[in-house]
Amino acid sequence: MANYVLVAGAWLGAWAWDEVAADLRAAGHTVHSLTLSGLAERRGGAAGQQAHVRDIVDEVERLDLRGVVLVGHSYSGIPVGQAAERIGDRLAQVVFVDANVPADGESFVSGWPDGRAEVEASIAANGGFWAPLTAPDYAGQGLTAEQIGRIVAGSTPHPGATLTEPAVLAGPLTALPATYVKCLLDGAEPNPDVAELLKSAHWRLVELDTGHWPMFSGPRELARLLGGLAAEE
Repeated sequence: MANYVLVAGAWLGAWAWDEVAADLRAAGHTVHSLTLSGLAERRGGAAGQQAHVRDIVDEVERLDLRGVVLVGHSYSGIPVGQAAERIGDRLAQVVFVDANVPADGESFVSGWPDGRAEVEASIAANGGFWAPLTAPDYAGQGLTAEQIGRIVAGSTPHPGATLTEPAVLAGPLTALPATYVKCLLDGAEPNPDVAELLKSAHWRLVELDTGHWPMFSGPRELARLLGGLAAEE
């Protein structure tokens, strides 16, 4: 049995993992879903990317967790990848769920050149926060209208500094034991930076036939996949 720490992507909090966490717990695992600073029930304060890294590291150390399967979705892959390096031998493996991955000295927006101007404009227009997506933005991702409604209703503005601050890595991500989960409705192939990392013997690729928010569109399938990874440790 493993200790899972689940971190959702931009605009979301721990609540986004409710269904996945329930299935993992039913299978006997320990699950800690984490809300990052400035989001959901922790909204209201500014936070930078390194604050999000500390949120994750502090949670693992506060609970004295070992055999940690650290899971990051979308944006949160960036702080999760950094935190995975910093928790050392507490880590069993890091799982990136259709996620961005950190590169030393690079930020979320620098790794997304096609969307950088749009993100930075939103941050400037919304008091330092990235405005949440609206319902039409979730089309084509395998979500029902009810699921889209849940996401939109629960989303909160995302602290802009977390998207513009650079990542800080002491070594190559290829040294970490990692699984990358590619959600096929969001594109059949991983991004080039992920494809390069997958050349490492420590990394592997698995696929889910669902969209970018699998904790909503395919929670049972995602929980089964995550539970299977722990069983292989």
